[in-house]
Amino acid sequence: MRKVAILAVMLMLAASLVVAQNTKTDAAQKTAGSWLGLVDNGDYAGSYDRASSTFKAALTKDKWVDTSKAVRSPLGKLVSRTLQNAQYTTQLPGAPDGQYVVVQYQSSFENKKVAVETVILQLEKDGQWKVSGYFIK
Repeated sequence: MRKVAILAVMLMLAASLVVAQNTKTDAAQKTAGSWLGLVDNGDYAGSYDRASSTFKAALTKDKWVDTSKAVRSPLGKLVSRTLQNAQYTTQLPGAPDGQYVVVQYQSSFENKKVAVETVILQLEKDGQWKVSGYFIK
């Protein structure tokens, strides 16, 4: 009986961890979608303003705007974007330990039919998820 009770408690704890992680990934995905909307509309300065402090420490607004124009403009307009994966983690290569969600989308643009967009979100000290990285392959 005691083993059954211990097993039940362990299962409840595991379930609560999954719910907590799903809540984090859901909030981060919402932020990622909103942020990508700015990028899709060419509002690179606005996307910079809503990025994480880590993102802003890595490059200036002007550099982000120039790089984004150079990378996104040739792709043309977004045709479709489908969520592929959202993974919560506390460690990323080359980044300090923290709370992160890595979101990947299968995307299609007018001039690039198959692309993978990766958006990395970081939980800031104010409790808000903000983009700390963006990559297109």
